[in-house]
Amino acid sequence: MLRLYDSLISGNGYKARWMLMRLSLPFERVELDIDKGETRTPAFLAMNPNGRVPLLQIAQGDWLAESNAILCYLADGTPYLPTDRRQRAAVMQWLFFEQYSHEPNIATTRHWIAHELLTDERRAQLPGKIQAGYAALDVMERQLTRQKYFVGGRLTVADVALYAYTHVAHEGNFDLGKYPAVRDWIARFAAEPGYFPITAEVGTAVTWSDAQKQAPRP
Repeated sequence: MLRLYDSLISGNGYKARWMLMRLSLPFERVELDIDKGETRTPAFLAMNPNGRVPLLQIAQGDWLAESNAILCYLADGTPYLPTDRRQRAAVMQWLFFEQYSHEPNIATTRHWIAHELLTDERRAQLPGKIQAGYAALDVMERQLTRQKYFVGGRLTVADVALYAYTHVAHEGNFDLGKYPAVRDWIARFAAEPGYFPITAEVGTAVTWSDAQKQAPRP
């Protein structure tokens, strides 16, 4: 069985959760408390030296990190990752956009505000983060004004990646009021069969402490 090292507050983790559930893949979900530094322990760093969730254990001694890499691995061979060379490249384009232009601004701002982590240094960075976040939303709005989904007229991993933090952007004080196409896309995604909210308990859940007792050593 696949094992997902995760945190329910993580939009990156939500991407993996959503795809696993959508494809009806059985998995065990290990909940880590990122605020308590559970991803920075020697045991976790032995599996993922970058110390972040999500992390997908595919087999004994085989772990895959980075949310969009996990999405592509799970979606390979399904309609969520096109086989057409040009459309697949378009999906990758949006996945890179999400990680370079979207997530560092919208997700980071949400994390700082929702977890009350605004130090003086971060408060100084906040206006730039918000400006860059709105710039990313502007790009999304232009694309979604032309078509219902980001690539090929149907839902792909590009939509999954961008939905994760966009639909909770208000938790970072982003106002989606001037983005009607983005709001319509959010509504379409939420209407997908089997939809569940970001903090819903899915999969077979175990705690990090229990997982450490069960897991083979790297």
